[in-house]
Amino acid sequence: MDAAPYPYAQRRLLDLPLPFLTQRRLDGLLRPAPGDRILEIGPGTGLQSLPVARALGPAGRLDIVDIQQDMLDHVMRRATDLGLTNIVPTRADAQRLPFPTDTFDAAYLVTALGEIPSPGLTLLELERVLKPGGRLVVGEFFDRHQVRRAALARYATLAGLRVERVVGPPFAYFARLTGPSRT
Repeated sequence: MDAAPYPYAQRRLLDLPLPFLTQRRLDGLLRPAPGDRILEIGPGTGLQSLPVARALGPAGRLDIVDIQQDMLDHVMRRATDLGLTNIVPTRADAQRLPFPTDTFDAAYLVTALGEIPSPGLTLLELERVLKPGGRLVVGEFFDRHQVRRAALARYATLAGLRVERVVGPPFAYFARLTGPSRT
């Protein structure tokens, strides 16, 4: 697998909605609510970030993480243009998230997991930073980086997560993962 981040020079392609990976489907699984704190890994140009941030309202917060500062800056310019002030960018590696344990109500990645060299390690980190009962949504589209459903299930199991629900065909799906409640 070619695990490399999507090049910023090709960012315009990231604004094209992908079949079956709709905002409505993402929202249905992620369930962003006013006041939630949500984490997005690999926001690209903000195609999903901006609607999720709107759904969180002023009391909520969307943290976006990317290893490319250009992508973070792009999302923040768009957010500023729309008057959104609840997005917080962090340049970091998804395999080593700079957040305390049990920080987020939910997290999501759309067409990003396969661009990360160790998807399993990323899911372990996401499980760590999610609050008990937190929601994790992974969206995948058929391209050279796609994490197939069976591979996602294996990575999830190793991270102490399980695939709870899958929506969409194998070539363009969203999966909601859950983990054990920590006590």
